[in-house]
Amino acid sequence: MAWVYLVIAGLLEIGWAIGLKYTYGFSRLGPSVATVACMAVSFVFLSLSLKTIPIGTGYAVWTGIGAAGTALFGIFVLGESRDIARVLCILLIIAGVLGLKMTSSH
Repeated sequence: MAWVYLVIAGLLEIGWAIGLKYTYGFSRLGPSVATVACMAVSFVFLSLSLKTIPIGTGYAVWTGIGAAGTALFGIFVLGESRDIARVLCILLIIAGVLGLKMTSSH
């Protein structure tokens, strides 16, 4: 169950990272509330996952899901660069997250 919690936390991290763009410096109430809510719930799920997953693995996977997911959102939704080097770097992040999962004893 810890890995499910960690994936949920990572997906919520994507949500709050993207949400930051739409808060306009926390000057828009709706997006600001949604962003802070995603942050809080993401931290709760991260903390639940860290009861059994080692901190280094959990934190790296959490940030990796957030970084790769946010970058992919930027590419596919916001029209950001699809430069091959950028895509390869995102794939390296994903490979690292999968490698940490496969080599974790929890």
